Amino acid sequence: MTETEIRVVVVDDHQIVRDGLVALLGALEGMEVVGTAIDGVDALHVVEETTPDVVVMDIRMPRLDGIEATRRITGRHEGVRVVMLTMNEDDDTVLSAVRAGASGYLLKGSGADEVRNAVRAAYAGGMVFGASLAGRVAALFAGGARQKPQAFPELSDREREVLDLLAAGRSNDAIAGELYLSSKTIRNAVSSIYAKLHTAGRAEAIIKAREAGFGQGEARLPGD
Repeated sequence: MTETEIRVVVVDDHQIVRDGLVALLGALEGMEVVGTAIDGVDALHVVEETTPDVVVMDIRMPRLDGIEATRRITGRHEGVRVVMLTMNEDDDTVLSAVRAGASGYLLKGSGADEVRNAVRAAYAGGMVFGASLAGRVAALFAGGARQKPQAFPELSDREREVLDLLAAGRSNDAIAGELYLSSKTIRNAVSSIYAKLHTAGRAEAIIKAREAGFGQGEARLPGD
């Protein structure tokens, strides 16, 4: 391995796309594919185990989508960059990806050179968008794309992460597993959320959270 070799993880739920990206990136000088993942949950584990420089991430995947996975990865691993590679090109999705911490956004029709250059630019600390998106993204930010005020600003980032999973119906033990935290830490966070939101318990907190847009993933029956 050379000193400048870029360590890459590829995340996509379609094997043919995943294998194609592995072949493309693995053949490039100065890059090494150190892991692959089939969805966002798998990506969290693979990134934890391999500590890559860049993650090439799909958006629409089962269990945990690429945007939420990106938010968690960039929040926990300061040096890891994420490049989204997806079929989704609507403005809201692009902005959500950038706000989640993505360093690049390409469409799956992008050429090999575009993908290679995006990975290298992200590794170098830059931001890159596909040719068909660059102008639109610039216009969105130049126009000051409006962002809704953050709901529940009294909560910490960790508490907001817990609340999002709580609102999706996850049990305390399930939340602990997804966030790699102890059950006691989650119980303390949940109690703090109840106090800060002035709610009487889990059901009321879930209702208030979902009204604010939390818990938009897979819904489950609430319970401890």
